[in-house]
Amino acid sequence: MEGLIMAGQLILALAILVTFHELGHFMAARAFGIRVEKFYLFFDAWGKKLFSFKRGDTEYGIGWLPLGGYVKIAGMIDESVDTEQLKTEPQPWEFRSKPAWQRFIVMIGGIVVNLILGYLFFVLYLMRFEGGYVPVSAVNNDGIYTGVIGQDLGLRDGDKLISLNGNAYERFDDYSGLEAFFGGDLVVERKGEQKTIHIPSDYFKVFKKNPGAFLDCKGVVYVYELSSELTYAKDAGLLPGDKIVSTDDTLITTFSHFSNILQHHKNGKVQLVVERDGKEKMLVSQVDSLGRIGFKPDVKSYESELTPYTLGTAVRYAFKDSWDVIYYNVVGFGKIFSGEMKAQESVQSIVGIATLYGGVWDWGRFWRLTAMISLVLAFMNALPIPALDGGHMIFLVYEMITGKPAPERVLLIAQYIGMGLLLTLMALTIGNDIWRIITKH
Repeated sequence: MEGLIMAGQLILALAILVTFHELGHFMAARAFGIRVEKFYLFFDAWGKKLFSFKRGDTEYGIGWLPLGGYVKIAGMIDESVDTEQLKTEPQPWEFRSKPAWQRFIVMIGGIVVNLILGYLFFVLYLMRFEGGYVPVSAVNNDGIYTGVIGQDLGLRDGDKLISLNGNAYERFDDYSGLEAFFGGDLVVERKGEQKTIHIPSDYFKVFKKNPGAFLDCKGVVYVYELSSELTYAKDAGLLPGDKIVSTDDTLITTFSHFSNILQHHKNGKVQLVVERDGKEKMLVSQVDSLGRIGFKPDVKSYESELTPYTLGTAVRYAFKDSWDVIYYNVVGFGKIFSGEMKAQESVQSIVGIATLYGGVWDWGRFWRLTAMISLVLAFMNALPIPALDGGHMIFLVYEMITGKPAPERVLLIAQYIGMGLLLTLMALTIGNDIWRIITKH
């Protein structure tokens, strides 16, 4: 059942994102009088399709292979690699007959739509599902809590947050998110004195293994979802919705401290007291070699002091969250090429993305992840790789600068090379994700 829920969320997200991406190309093409022959959600590989109809000059349909989608624009060298159309004289309603700047707008249309869509989904998530944010002022009343890896950096329980990389943020999440993941200077106040904690640029390697042990604030820890890969929590009797009351007679007030206690029970057992339906239960769980028992937490922090998102603050913070996703994907991409990050640990296929959605249908998490994926798709499509939108745009920029279009033979060869690279990358990432799942069991 969990697998079906994962697949269902992935397919719905792809359907939304692909349809709107291709709609961006479609609307731009039609605005310039370019004929669009096909508009397909998913691929009708080998001519097989689930559904189609024709209206005007365009065939609309749904393919059987849910790996993307496409619009077939007349007179353009694209995924179909239709060379027959290039043998005829260019027609006024074809892509190749239009000025380079118009063709550039057609190609960037999908990227622009993905950017707008990701941003709007973040606004929706913040307004409808997140509801409010933990203000730093509330956290600083008691100070932060920190786990093992935060303590190794020099953080201490009770430190008060001042700034991160020179920015004094209002939201606690802005101190514990992507910006800290990639390093910088965190300024805290301790016993009336300010101290600068330097976070190294390769901190993501540590943070990725144990994100809950860096920077935390007081909160009630609930079991959100049980892991299908590590089943110790499930075997112990934990259920989604359980409140973690104490561990080894230690009252749990932060997830960081809970993580710290588990670190001391690696390859052993831990005693848990949970609250379920108003009653407390005692459970015993095994702990793996990394200090995990196998569940995703849902931490309710400062519920009585949350600052609600208004339309204005949601619009402002959604812009920041969207920018962070794009900026730190660019940073991460650079680290892959520099060798600081391993591609096999950082790049995910549709299999890996499905696992991010999880086996519980949570609309809040769905819209947040879909917003992030939309922005990542915009970034990936903008890369100057043949067969991607960015590859087409590079040739169009060349044409606008030189006044001469790239030869059709060059465009065809580039399209073949780009498609080969993308198919190879897709096969490798899918294989890597499947292997990662197998080896975790």
